[in-house]
Amino acid sequence: MSIQDNWCYLISTLRYLMEWFQSLLGPGNTGLASTIVLYSFVIALGVYLGKLKFAGISLGVTFVLFVGIIMGHLGYVVDGEVLHFIREFGLILFIFSIGIQVGPAFFESFRTGGIRLNGLAVLGILLNVAIVLAIYFIDGETSMSALVGVMSGAVTNTPGLAAAQQTVGNLSDANTMAMGYAAAYPLGVVGIILAMFIIKALFRIKVEKEVKEIEDEAENSVLKPHVVTFEAANQLIDGRTLMQLHDIINCNFVVSRLMRTDGTIVIPKSETQIHLGDKLLVVMSVQDEERLKAVVGPEIEMDWKAMPSPVVSRRILITRGNFNGATIGSLRLRMGYKLNATRVNRAGVDLLASPNLRLQIGDRLTVVGNEEDINRLATKLGNSMKRLNEPNLITIFVGIFLGIVLGSINVGFGMKLGLAGGPLVVAILLSRFGYKLKLITYTSSSASMLMRELGICLFLASVGISSGKDFATTVFNTTGMWWVIWGFIITVVPLIIVGSIARGCYKINFLTIMGLMSGGCTDPPALAYANNSTGNDAPAVAYSTVYPLTMFLRVVAAQLLILFFAL
Repeated sequence: MSIQDNWCYLISTLRYLMEWFQSLLGPGNTGLASTIVLYSFVIALGVYLGKLKFAGISLGVTFVLFVGIIMGHLGYVVDGEVLHFIREFGLILFIFSIGIQVGPAFFESFRTGGIRLNGLAVLGILLNVAIVLAIYFIDGETSMSALVGVMSGAVTNTPGLAAAQQTVGNLSDANTMAMGYAAAYPLGVVGIILAMFIIKALFRIKVEKEVKEIEDEAENSVLKPHVVTFEAANQLIDGRTLMQLHDIINCNFVVSRLMRTDGTIVIPKSETQIHLGDKLLVVMSVQDEERLKAVVGPEIEMDWKAMPSPVVSRRILITRGNFNGATIGSLRLRMGYKLNATRVNRAGVDLLASPNLRLQIGDRLTVVGNEEDINRLATKLGNSMKRLNEPNLITIFVGIFLGIVLGSINVGFGMKLGLAGGPLVVAILLSRFGYKLKLITYTSSSASMLMRELGICLFLASVGISSGKDFATTVFNTTGMWWVIWGFIITVVPLIIVGSIARGCYKINFLTIMGLMSGGCTDPPALAYANNSTGNDAPAVAYSTVYPLTMFLRVVAAQLLILFFAL
């Protein structure tokens, strides 16, 4: 073969490769392979850029939206039906996983400890909506679709955007919503942190002092189990059984171990008698310590681990589905196994093992007794990490099916919960009451994170690609400038008002206020800043307290604004 032939062959090969590359990756291609390549590129680059920090703040997975917008602006497109399917399927995965995550805490957040914080968070949502309505009626030219997008970006709430887009149905309005979201989001993150600085300056708060107050309060926390050794010194309880002692003191406590005066250590049962000089290892709430001390006797120091005894303490993992929702009392631990249950660790939080506490798959039950008896109980309860690593696909798809059915029902005023609200409500209910239907809702943290992140990435990539074509001409002009300004107002003003009420009226600790602000806007970057700047997990506690209700209400608020003012 001559040199000329070689050159011709090389040129034709390069031309073929360029045509192949153009057909696969060039703008305007809507083939299946091109679509997958485009989504993979947008998500991979977006996630990578989202990990980069600017002034200590990262935008996280939201960068997928901005990369999608850029690719859409450059002419990359996806077939309309394919894009719609991927967007809606990603939305369902994301919303359902959010509901499963926040469900157990959703109902707990209404208890006394969280009512005030949730009330303040709800006030913030109402103020956001009030400002949006004021802009809508005063300006008179901006559509509610755009304003809902701006509001969702201003409070960094992607599920609200997703729910509103699904409600509006119209592609043009959905793209306008996405552009408003993208315009307001960056200053939304900054605005939340700025509001924290403003509250700190207004009330001349010293963070070090606030941290010390939180730490002092944690030492006297009434929420976690409190372990104390008492010596029986009260003549009135000599010869009384543990059941009678419970009737006398009338509070929740567990006598984990009992040492007789001759040094013998036993696992007490309800009929076990207490005698003067006995030493009792008691697990209780801290507020009940004085009550037990007054009835039983003085508190003493004692190292139970150093005592030679066949009695050991172990944690057993609940992995068998038939114990999902069972009460600790129904296990008959003392009668059937000669064991005492002292604590239950659920999602990293220790709970007092009261007889009426219902177990969930994934709980770690701390029991005390002979090792052989503990092993028998462990076999019965499962105690298999392998089982927890298996995803419960039946529950996931049953929940999605029921969520879509619920979302399609007209709930009044022409309103439907849609593909966002339906799965969210069903997921919250299943995570809390699923055990009654024999459904296991436990999902490992890695599996839950994968489903949530995959769903939100597919959704954001779809939204970005579809709205990228008109993004530059719409946002980078006077209209876009006003969107940014309005978004900043929607972010900062309600937070300053809520923060001032929290500090000025209720004297709430500043670390808790930081968590309240972050959770009220469902904003992980702001929470990360609060945790890193204080070195304490108090902001995360407040965040998790208000997050479930806030997430639900922000989704509903966005839908209601669209239903009443945009359709």
